[in-house]
Amino acid sequence: QVQLVESGGGLVQAGGSLRLSCTASGNIFRFYTMAWYRQAPGKQQRELVARITTGRNTIYADSVKGRFTISRDNAKNTVYLQMNSLKPDDTAVYYCNRAPGDVLLPWGQGTQVTVSS
Repeated sequence: QVQLVESGGGLVQAGGSLRLSCTASGNIFRFYTMAWYRQAPGKQQRELVARITTGRNTIYADSVKGRFTISRDNAKNTVYLQMNSLKPDDTAVYYCNRAPGDVLLPWGQGTQVTVSS
């Protein structure tokens, strides 16, 4: 069973940057469109932040467009999220998984991102 492990979160001041990583076990990562999601404090739903296809086409939520960049390294079974110009509203637990509409993998533990004002 594929396992997802997110890392790279932390506490950063507004305007700062972080780079998140998500590594998947197994050898089928390269066949999946992958996505980053986030769950803000007090919210039950996870919000789609960005997705990247196997052909490296990308789509972003309006709230992060121009600030976040999703990328992938199939050789390392890893998807990244470069986050620049962070805002307090970006505070959330960040998760990776397959894209909405696909059969989702078991969720990892996520990585906490906290942006102070």
